[in-house]
Amino acid sequence: VIVQYIDEVWPGGAGGRPSVMPSDPYERAVARFWAAYVDDKVRPAWLAILFGSKTEEERAAAVAQAVAALETLEGAFGECSKGKPFFGGDGVGFVDVVLGGYLGWFTAIDKLIGRRLIDPARTPALAAWEERFRATDAAKGVVPDDADKLLEFRQTLLRWSASKAK
Repeated sequence: VIVQYIDEVWPGGAGGRPSVMPSDPYERAVARFWAAYVDDKVRPAWLAILFGSKTEEERAAAVAQAVAALETLEGAFGECSKGKPFFGGDGVGFVDVVLGGYLGWFTAIDKLIGRRLIDPARTPALAAWEERFRATDAAKGVVPDDADKLLEFRQTLLRWSASKAK
């Protein structure tokens, strides 16, 4: 919602910044659909992996949910990008921003589970997208890549949550 608000208040071209939302109404609706999909399917799975799993079985089920959601996004990438580098086409778009916001935590999850969520063998288009997204000026210095620091922060959050539950 915040990204959409910013895009509407300071539309593409303001300060030379391109719009993250497509100009075509149908393509805007498609972008909103896939962004909501990321928030509704990917987000709960990574939260369960990092914070909600009490057992290895629960974590494995959450990983399976995340992988299934990412496999669906693999197909969506082809539809949305139309063969271009990003969900938004030639440049970063709305879905790129939404999914890109999770990449730091995916780095932590990869270390936690011992394999990649965005697996080049299973989701090659998304794996290539991730590399391109992380290389953009917009992502550099913003998307965390230190899994150890994120996992340390996770422990801090878990301790804080446990203290609030008492």
